[in-house]
Amino acid sequence: MEFLRPATWADALAARADYPDAAPIAGGTDVMVELNFDLRRPPALLDLTRVGELAEWTVVEGVLRIGAGVTYYRLISELGARLPGLAMAARTVGSPQIRNRGTVGGNLGAASPAGDAHPSLLADDAVVEAHSVRGIRHIPITDFYTGVKRNALAPDELIAAFWVRPATGPQQFSKIGTRNAMVISVTAFALSLRPDRREVGTGFGSAAPTPRRATAAEQFLSDELTASGRWESRTELDPTVIRRFGELVAEAAAPIDDVRGTAEYRRHALSVLARRTLAWTWKDYVTEGKAA
Repeated sequence: MEFLRPATWADALAARADYPDAAPIAGGTDVMVELNFDLRRPPALLDLTRVGELAEWTVVEGVLRIGAGVTYYRLISELGARLPGLAMAARTVGSPQIRNRGTVGGNLGAASPAGDAHPSLLADDAVVEAHSVRGIRHIPITDFYTGVKRNALAPDELIAAFWVRPATGPQQFSKIGTRNAMVISVTAFALSLRPDRREVGTGFGSAAPTPRRATAAEQFLSDELTASGRWESRTELDPTVIRRFGELVAEAAAPIDDVRGTAEYRRHALSVLARRTLAWTWKDYVTEGKAA
């Protein structure tokens, strides 16, 4: 196995073009596990840890551009106030040691249906920035996941960053597993309220071949909040609205039976998570309104 360690982004893209079967590695929290258990044996490893710009984030015209090498720990400590839902998800990833090494870029590259970052990225309507020697592509997050552990990257592309708008309303993330962290989720759900645009964002994982949004649930809740004037009044939600929201989220799922849970249990759990996160998020929205 060859080991490639470029010092610049240009060199990394050139190496990717020359070795399209090489496995990119930054934190290594997924790749090294697969190597250690002999689940994967790529012809080469492409180490990106020397490419400093991948570990940078900035704000461009009000939108966050977060480098693929920014760790979960830094998402929590530096960006938690701007992306609270993604920070909540990051806190459930592995141990402190894993959070100090692991990156959202790696989570995106692995494209596992159970990846903890995916639901929040979907709820926040993120965009993936992919580079190659041919140029730059911006891939909407809803187009990025193409199958079980498959993504829309071309063989010569690398993830440079992802773009996401800072939160304009409350966000939540919740998952079910045998414990809160250091475990693959049975299912997970993220919710984002966008009162400035009168929109609702959702995302869920471990309940379909790819991470997904519950678009019918989003539209239902957005329409309900608009028609009832609750975006402005921030009055208590009708329990029937919360229940219907949970039902629509569950209907968007296509789970399977496996060692972590049955399809029936996942669908039920996802509905419960959706109802709970909506209740929590709306409570935060009401509290913010009172404070203002």
